[in-house]
Amino acid sequence: MSAQTLRISEIFYSLQGESKTVGLPTVFIRLTGCPLRCQYCDTSYAFSGGKITAIADIIEQVEGYQTKYITVTGGEPLAQPECLSLLEQLADKGYEVSLETSGALDVAKVDTRISKVMDLKTPASAEESRNLYANIQYLTAEDQVKFVICNREDYDWSKQKILEYQLDEKCELLFSPAMGQQDPTELAEWILSDQLPVRFQLQLHKILWGNKAGK
Repeated sequence: MSAQTLRISEIFYSLQGESKTVGLPTVFIRLTGCPLRCQYCDTSYAFSGGKITAIADIIEQVEGYQTKYITVTGGEPLAQPECLSLLEQLADKGYEVSLETSGALDVAKVDTRISKVMDLKTPASAEESRNLYANIQYLTAEDQVKFVICNREDYDWSKQKILEYQLDEKCELLFSPAMGQQDPTELAEWILSDQLPVRFQLQLHKILWGNKAGK
């Protein structure tokens, strides 16, 4: 691919299902490709394929929707270097842009106007070893760290990481139950019992439409 193009799996308009803008009409730009293979991944269709698209054309499509909220996601969007340019150009146009990233790739060069939603991969994800903890230094109050909880071990591990890195003093924290693996009510009770400074979240889009592409 030449400069100023990206391989795109889909661009679609939906309600944001997670994070601090949950429920808001949002344009999603899903980039193709991911170096991770989390065992609960629900977007494996974005691992390959996609269409090479000029950034200018991506922005033109985005402008067709009457919303200021944009989410750049994947796959792992930072696996394509030109993602940084896309983020910058979207911010230049005044959009409120969030980046969903695995936490395994360097976020140092992400435009400071972008809200990062960064995973820390738990033991049950099968990709814990890929966590790039150096990324934590680049988190701001506008960012979020997301933990996908599959079981009690994941929950306890996540609590420890919050303490170890004082994450609650850096940004907002999200705890999400892995669908079909961790009972949501049980996770909610753990959070309340331990009085954790985290936001419990369910994936709104899955509640509304199930696990389907383009939603």
